[in-house]
Amino acid sequence: MAIRALKTILFPTPMQKPSFLHLSNFSTYSTPDNPQSMISTVVAVLTHQRSKSRWAHLRSLRPNGFAPSEFSQIALHLKNNPHLALRFFLWTHRNSLCDHNLSSYSTLIHILARGRLKRQALIVLRDAIRVSRLENGELESKPLKVFETLVKTYRQCGSAPFVFDLLIEACLDLKKIDSSIEIVRMLISRRISPRFSTCCSLIQQVSQRHGPNEGYKMYKEIFGSNCGAVEPSVEIFNTLMVAFYQDGIFEKVKEIWEQMLGLNCDPNCYSYSILMAVYCDEGKMDEAENLWEEMRAKNVEFDVVAYNTIIGGFCGIGEVEKAEEFFREMGLSGLDGSATTYEHFVKGYCKVGNVDSALLVFKDMLRTGFRPEGLTMERLIRGLCEKSRGLEAWEILRVAKGRFGFCLMRKSLEFLVMGLCQEGKMGEALKLQRQMVSEGFEPNCEIYDAFISGYMEQGNVEMAEKLRMEMLEIGV
Repeated sequence: MAIRALKTILFPTPMQKPSFLHLSNFSTYSTPDNPQSMISTVVAVLTHQRSKSRWAHLRSLRPNGFAPSEFSQIALHLKNNPHLALRFFLWTHRNSLCDHNLSSYSTLIHILARGRLKRQALIVLRDAIRVSRLENGELESKPLKVFETLVKTYRQCGSAPFVFDLLIEACLDLKKIDSSIEIVRMLISRRISPRFSTCCSLIQQVSQRHGPNEGYKMYKEIFGSNCGAVEPSVEIFNTLMVAFYQDGIFEKVKEIWEQMLGLNCDPNCYSYSILMAVYCDEGKMDEAENLWEEMRAKNVEFDVVAYNTIIGGFCGIGEVEKAEEFFREMGLSGLDGSATTYEHFVKGYCKVGNVDSALLVFKDMLRTGFRPEGLTMERLIRGLCEKSRGLEAWEILRVAKGRFGFCLMRKSLEFLVMGLCQEGKMGEALKLQRQMVSEGFEPNCEIYDAFISGYMEQGNVEMAEKLRMEMLEIGV
């Protein structure tokens, strides 16, 4: 459970605070009959005794532990020292000295949030959502119940709306998207605006789970409510455009772009890159270049993503020389190419049949330490096989497999086997075919035809006939 690891995760070696009262002053304390006196005593022990002695002293004062309401009252006295409040919580939890409920969890969460201890607050929130015990004794806590309890304890803890952003983030971490939506709706009904980063995360996850149209509806629900008269930021628009772009709904990307401009929200470099990617995918490189020049005119600083987008667009239509111009400009700007940059050029050179240049770029990519993607490997192997260079293709596959554990898709392996057969490299083709079988790829009719043609070309009619009979027997 996350809570057990909190102490080691969250705290470095604690700094010792000076002792304002001598330890002997506490040694004669007995458990007061007055609850408020008891709480004052515990707070005094926590704040003034050294860490090594305070816990033993508290154990002797309260051998039967604390009620959740008592913990909350003590923690509130420590709200300006959130680290100490968390240590007290961990100590009671670890030693089973408090049967914490949502109210005591919420008190601690408020204290951590107001102290801007975000990471610690998120851990406690996730634990509260997963396993906290409700007042009615149920073992599973609902996120909405956590929200209600946070609302009830909000004022007495002197909290801030930031705590609800943390709750939404914790729900999203636990993939409780529907609960996150409900919490946002309840905040909006109370005229509380979630942070932009929270809205971005929610819209992104709603888009991934339910599709970009649902993400767009969520955007309209949040910002169409005029909650706090807050206008959406460029990050919100970028989140929406990326969601529609990834789903291939290009017209919606352009529509959101126009909405962003209509609200006088200035696009940033990433915004331009998304719209450029749309034009590149549509093969409209004139429009993509126009955007590039608009960025230059507006002094928008180009980044690696922008360069990769325009380079990929020109490589995609076979204008590799134009892509090389942007690559040179990229270097002069002090930016290094990424794995994506290399992959664009590998595929671009293969597209125009320049496999020598593709091979040089690929080898440079490996020297730089980048791992090629499957599609890049497949395109390079196909390009080499089309040039009757199957042995080189096989060597590339061997190196990639040894270095990265890389495995090609079935189609590319078949293409490589057929390429070797066409070149008359039957021994190598057989070795590769055995490897395919060991990986679960059974030969199909294209593979049999390639071997039969290869053996016939070499005059080995007996082997070719044997393979024909084998095809008939297994029904390929």
